[in-house]
Amino acid sequence: MTQMLLKSIGILGLLLCLAPFAPGQEAPATAKQASAIRASDVAPLTAFSGANGSSLPGQAQPAYLTQIYGLQGVLAETLDGATIAAQSVEGKFNPASSIKLATALVALQTFGPEHRFLTSVWVAGTIDRTNSTLTGDLVVSGRDPSFHYEHAVMLARELNALGIRTINGNLIIAPGFTMNFDWSARHSGEELRETFDAARRSTSATRAWIDERTLRGDNESLRSVPSIVVNGEVQVGPAPPGARPLLVHRSSKLVDVLKVLLCYSNNFMAERIGEQLGGPDAVSAALVTRLQLNSAEVFMSSTSGLGVNRVTPRAMMKILRALRHELSRNKLLLSDILPVAGIDPGTLEDRYTNPEERGSVIAKTGTLIRTDGGASSLVGQMKTRSGSIVLFVILNQRGNVVYFRRNQDDIVAAIQNSLGGPAPFEYRPIGLSMRLANSDTEAARVRGEYEPRNQQ
Repeated sequence: MTQMLLKSIGILGLLLCLAPFAPGQEAPATAKQASAIRASDVAPLTAFSGANGSSLPGQAQPAYLTQIYGLQGVLAETLDGATIAAQSVEGKFNPASSIKLATALVALQTFGPEHRFLTSVWVAGTIDRTNSTLTGDLVVSGRDPSFHYEHAVMLARELNALGIRTINGNLIIAPGFTMNFDWSARHSGEELRETFDAARRSTSATRAWIDERTLRGDNESLRSVPSIVVNGEVQVGPAPPGARPLLVHRSSKLVDVLKVLLCYSNNFMAERIGEQLGGPDAVSAALVTRLQLNSAEVFMSSTSGLGVNRVTPRAMMKILRALRHELSRNKLLLSDILPVAGIDPGTLEDRYTNPEERGSVIAKTGTLIRTDGGASSLVGQMKTRSGSIVLFVILNQRGNVVYFRRNQDDIVAAIQNSLGGPAPFEYRPIGLSMRLANSDTEAARVRGEYEPRNQQ
């Protein structure tokens, strides 16, 4: 095993030394320029060394800088903690969306994988079940980060079952309610009203409802056409005096919500969950306390990865290991919440797609095209034919994110090939019941905060 590890180190070192320059970029920093880079709060590339900063046993490690334009931190370890590759492990990098792993970890530790987000419905008025009419207002409140078209149609179906098809009053939306990943409670309320009404329901809403019910095998629901007509206005505010609870709608389990969130790298959902955890400061504090991190190793300005966050490769490895442990404690695997490359839809569906590679990598990507001069990351685990599972953290910034991604794939391939080649994890694809909008939206493109496809 030791010889295999040393061989992987040698191959990876050679690969990094020979990595191609990205067109239009400046040459990599020299050793004499390192101090200037360090002053920018991003560690420079350092010697390819062991976890303690020294050369690995049996290796005469030269002090060289990786020949890739930009900055890079790498840490790859076996499950028992043996270091396979290490570079700038104490450097502070922007992990981009890989910080969602931290948000997922604290959410699982705080709420538990079976947790469901609640959407409550209240009525202020009287219900005439003979005419299926509510004379009064309907109030909707909740902070479900996953509330989408299909959930609105299900809510309409549940109200129909309680004898309500027409509301002669207003639809009152609590300030914290959101729908379809829209931060505006008013817009969410208007979308809810449109989706309630079968005559005004969009094609996208109908498709989401049919797909989700079909996936769940709920043919009974598909035989009905849920519909609620609201004759009043959409208002945002508290429930009026005298309002009484009518029903509670429960989201999918947290573990299923996380699977969708992490496959699509949905920033909205990550921010909403982070909000319920107390925000980025609270999540960061939980990491420092629970994982016994140095507070200087992690800084979070968001729980989604947007903006300027900082983490060291060593701290990110601890987060990854803690996440695996938390899942294992609940008889779950990383593949229950993270995308499996080449199989699951989302950010990894078009990476590692060759037959021998497909399913051999389970990881979280991160991409910020403009922030920190371009930041990209890949954090997760890989499997090899030798039977080894290797945990890895690759953090890049100040360069071309497309070239960074190719380099990350090359590093993973080098490690796998040194250990017999890639091998797929045992995995049965999970049907994602929530139809999510791609993060590749116009607004995201303007900010440079989206996952570019490999062919770009």
